[in-house]
Amino acid sequence: MTPLVQLYWLRVTLGITAGAVTAVIAKFVFGTATDYTPLINSITIALLFYFITYYILKAVYKTKIEKQSKILSTGIGMYFFSWLMFFVLFYTIIQVITGAAA
Repeated sequence: MTPLVQLYWLRVTLGITAGAVTAVIAKFVFGTATDYTPLINSITIALLFYFITYYILKAVYKTKIEKQSKILSTGIGMYFFSWLMFFVLFYTIIQVITGAAA
């Protein structure tokens, strides 16, 4: 498996992880707000998570990938797509478990 393919699937996995983490944070930290504040804060946390992992992955893949801009752009779409899908999934599951779903 090439380093770009590894990076792509790592981004997908990180998107799923970020979706689960932000769903828990949105429910238990920002859950008292009834408007779009938990969603906006979750998007901000997902972006922060992406950039933190970018710098970690940049250190790991610096010598393996020739074009350094590829480290930032590879898998960015799938990261946010998988984050959004799993954020909605986990947030809904948490709402049902805690009995807050209407």
